Amino acid sequence: MIRQIKPEDTQALLDIYNYYVLNSVATFDIDALTLDDFQYKIDGINKDYPFLVYEENNEILGYAYGSRFRPKPAYNHVVESTVYVKHGAHGKQIGTKLYADLLKRLKQNNFHTVLGVLTIPNDASVKLHEHFGFEKVAHLNEVGFKFDTWQHVGIWQLKLK
Repeated sequence: MIRQIKPEDTQALLDIYNYYVLNSVATFDIDALTLDDFQYKIDGINKDYPFLVYEENNEILGYAYGSRFRPKPAYNHVVESTVYVKHGAHGKQIGTKLYADLLKRLKQNNFHTVLGVLTIPNDASVKLHEHFGFEKVAHLNEVGFKFDTWQHVGIWQLKLK
């Protein structure tokens, strides 16, 4: 089931996120976040944007949210989307279900454009975004340095209106 985040979800979401911090380039955080830091991040996002979790048999298997793209007023109708699926829970369409619900809510909240900012290569994430009609609009070479390697970022865009 997909539902809005609850305060008691924070530790489960942090565990999902910190796996990717420590084991992948999906995020450019380098060190695991603390519970307090992650709660602060959630609070900042949840007050203005949808923040959803996917729960099955009382276990959180993924989450998705929208967040501010850049802090300038002209960007107020643009949102960056984020989806994480618990390691080991891939292949169940969790990311697809979360993304479908998130995009519906972002459209209802009158956002104009959604941006997916992806570390690339990442075939699964590219496929997910393109499934929903996102188009690649930018490729940034060597903009993140993680695991002693320069990482590339692609930006996919979807106009909701």
